[in-house]
Amino acid sequence: MKYDLVVVGTGFASTFFLKSYLEKASPNSKVLVLERGQMHPLDHRLKLVRDPSLVNDIVGPNQAYKSSSDKPWVFDPNFGGSSNCWTGCTPRFMPSDFEIQRKYGVGQDWPISYDDIEEYYCQAEDIMAIAGPQETPYPKSREYPLPPHALSSVDLKLKERYGDLYISQPTARASKPTKGRGVCCSTGVCRLCPVNAKFTIENSLEYLYKDPRVTLQYNSQAHSLELRDDHAVSIEYRSGQEDVKVQAETFVLGANAIFNAHILLNSGDKNPFTGAGISEQVGTYARLYYDGLENLGGGSVITANGFMMYDGESRKDYAGCLIESFNTPFIRNEKGRWREMSIFKFIFEDIPDDANRVITTGDPLVPEVVYNGHSAYLQRGIDLLEENIHKVFGFLPIESIEMDGYVQKTEAHICSTTRMSDSADSGVIDKNLVHHKYRNVLVLGSGAYPVTSPANPTLTLSALSLYAADKYLD
Repeated sequence: MKYDLVVVGTGFASTFFLKSYLEKASPNSKVLVLERGQMHPLDHRLKLVRDPSLVNDIVGPNQAYKSSSDKPWVFDPNFGGSSNCWTGCTPRFMPSDFEIQRKYGVGQDWPISYDDIEEYYCQAEDIMAIAGPQETPYPKSREYPLPPHALSSVDLKLKERYGDLYISQPTARASKPTKGRGVCCSTGVCRLCPVNAKFTIENSLEYLYKDPRVTLQYNSQAHSLELRDDHAVSIEYRSGQEDVKVQAETFVLGANAIFNAHILLNSGDKNPFTGAGISEQVGTYARLYYDGLENLGGGSVITANGFMMYDGESRKDYAGCLIESFNTPFIRNEKGRWREMSIFKFIFEDIPDDANRVITTGDPLVPEVVYNGHSAYLQRGIDLLEENIHKVFGFLPIESIEMDGYVQKTEAHICSTTRMSDSADSGVIDKNLVHHKYRNVLVLGSGAYPVTSPANPTLTLSALSLYAADKYLD
């Protein structure tokens, strides 16, 4: 059978594209969706809490790749992809993120601007029912669908000091019951939300895969395209022990940034940037201990985002940073001063290094990730962090600052292996996420990012999928 559309994956990138496609497609359209994993509903996953021995039966393998580095690249290879295990943090990128080379002389500019996708940000926020504040450091043309979560007492002092540079975190963790989802319980187990408060593909968009135009095949890992001249004619996938090939008019690669690149490399894509630049943000924690100031309240597991270290002339010299105020259960280990402390996470952007890359292994199902470390640009931001904490938080009655001293090995955000660009001389896909050479192949997800912003990537990649569907189907 020849399909109108073949989609690889069922995570954010694929599903948001599919939603837009089905709204525009004819009643006779035929869509094939290839999912390498299985459907493991939330109640199945909650069994892990009671019986960890079931982990392999329920979740499956998490690292189906090779690497000589000890850095993990985290993803969930089942229905819904990373929506099953994300925390639900959804700040937008700043307008400057799209023009970082023009403004600060580092990295690579996007071929689109913030304004180009602002409407699609709004659409994605509506679909996810994002809880967020009215005032934000980035421009918004309409309000968030749900009210913001409450700030803690320390957050309120920072909000008073910094205004819209310090806000209740925009999040896909519901602040009131909505569309079958509960209210965030702030217990800090967001990876497997016990009250189904955070947006997932399962609890909000599973209905798309029951559309009569859609055929969803589980245990089907796409591994290569058949390319001819300037287009793809078929896609090959492994189902059980068998390789199956199907034809289609359009192919949408919506796996993560490792596997999208690997599919293209297996297919013989000769673009030198395919697979190059794999990167993600780097995070580290600090604990601030106060003299007489109690940190009380707060309506979610991460109460706030701070943009005080995110943007400005300093980005010419070192990486920008997004601040997260953590509200996981904690106490200060000192009698009578249990709440005189805060925990903040500082998340730094990175500039992709083409030496860090995805390569083939000879096994069409298993890529290799070559990773030599993050950039000196990012490291300079980390080196200056304690000094900058004193500058930004110094007005609080701080008794001491305890730097974590440990750089997180992963933020579970895989980026920049198929990046967007104005031409094939500097990237893999164009401003509409269509491959520069193969014009019926779209490559979605955070692999499209020319640089890795300090902000969480999921909302932006979802907005880009809506944007790409709109542009391709016009």
